[in-house]
Amino acid sequence: MSEKVIKVIIADDHALMREGLVKILSLESNITVVGEAVDGNHAVELSRSTDVDIILMDINMPNLNGIEATKTIRKENPEIGVIALTIHDQEDYLFEMIRCGVSGYVLKDVSPDELINTIRGVAAGQSFIPPALMTKVFQEFNRMAEQKDQPYKQYGLTSRELEVLAEIARGLSNKDIAKKLYISEKTVKNHLTNIFQKLDVHDRTQAALFAIKHNIVDI
Repeated sequence: MSEKVIKVIIADDHALMREGLVKILSLESNITVVGEAVDGNHAVELSRSTDVDIILMDINMPNLNGIEATKTIRKENPEIGVIALTIHDQEDYLFEMIRCGVSGYVLKDVSPDELINTIRGVAAGQSFIPPALMTKVFQEFNRMAEQKDQPYKQYGLTSRELEVLAEIARGLSNKDIAKKLYISEKTVKNHLTNIFQKLDVHDRTQAALFAIKHNIVDI
């Protein structure tokens, strides 16, 4: 039984990069380049008109960047595996591409063997992120898990502001809150100003409803 040929599209606005990748991939008997895209729009068009397994996607491209192109391609055809091939090792790009559904994230200084192995792995249903970037991924997941356990943190509320917000939700007046928390009414008002700004609300009633709706406080 012959080995399945992996069909690849290269999406990069630099002709030299595309040419180099074509030469590298052409050395592999079970990988063939079926298209080259010069920008994100072109990549989307080729994904619709070409029988393709893997798209090597640059991030910074004109007209439509790789992030938006990946989002469209994965939505329209989730069977296509997208591998980000980029110079960017910043976590913002990494997380955004992961959210868009990439199966691999490879830096452009990767060795040919590593690139080939990534393509084969993604074609087989695996995912790949360089070990050097995995620490950032775990840190982000831990941060998200912490926010899920403590929803108030995503709004930037301090522990004292959270206490004040909880008392607002319970219907206490500024005077009663000050007495209960052993702070001055002026301090309570300052906390309220910060709370309104952080939650983007205009009064204590809106703040209380927002806090209850989003499970920021328990009453």
